[in-house]
Amino acid sequence: MNFEHIKDIDISILLSLQGGEQMFIDQLVITLTNGFTWIPLYISILYLIIKNNEKWSQILLLLAVVAVAMLASNLLNGGFIKPFIARLRPTSDPHLINIIHPINNYQPAGYSFFSAHACNSFTIAVLISLIVRSRLLTSFLLAWATLNAWTRLYLAAHYPSDVVVGMIAGATIASLCYLLYMRLYLKITPKINYVSSHYTKMGYNFSDIDIVVLCFVLTILYALLRTVIELGI
Repeated sequence: MNFEHIKDIDISILLSLQGGEQMFIDQLVITLTNGFTWIPLYISILYLIIKNNEKWSQILLLLAVVAVAMLASNLLNGGFIKPFIARLRPTSDPHLINIIHPINNYQPAGYSFFSAHACNSFTIAVLISLIVRSRLLTSFLLAWATLNAWTRLYLAAHYPSDVVVGMIAGATIASLCYLLYMRLYLKITPKINYVSSHYTKMGYNFSDIDIVVLCFVLTILYALLRTVIELGI
């Protein structure tokens, strides 16, 4: 299988996933792919971190590791891979100009490989999931990250391979940063396994986790309501 054949498969899958025929979904996806839409979710995760770590040394360590993970994600992507590969986005590729059209004139800048949305989302989702250790939270965070990745395909902002590589890169960065976090965390905190119906084994309160889940659900409802209002339905 040569590279051109792989590229043809990539384009074929993209065409099957791209939107543009459903006005409601088109507008909804534009809202969901906007990073500002998810600010309440980020704040709820910050609240979870601060509320469930007793010492400022623990809080600052966790925030520092998250910052390092995001810095690594963005430097690897935008600082090195994207300008090095220089793959045009589907909506900017002259060979696809008559096949793929920007939805609602959505035309992101920069190169396509690999997806920063997918990488950043999976970096956050996997890292927080590993640290908190809650099946409920993990399910919702991975759903959020997958939703972000899907919006990039729906909008034809990336090829499927861009998104898949972004997901793998994000999960890898998160896993490496988690190993770093645990190595440093155990130096400032005794190892404790919580056995309780109120806490995860890493000591995170299930009630606080519910707040993060609620923020996710409410953000989806907000996106739906905003779409209804903007379309005048």
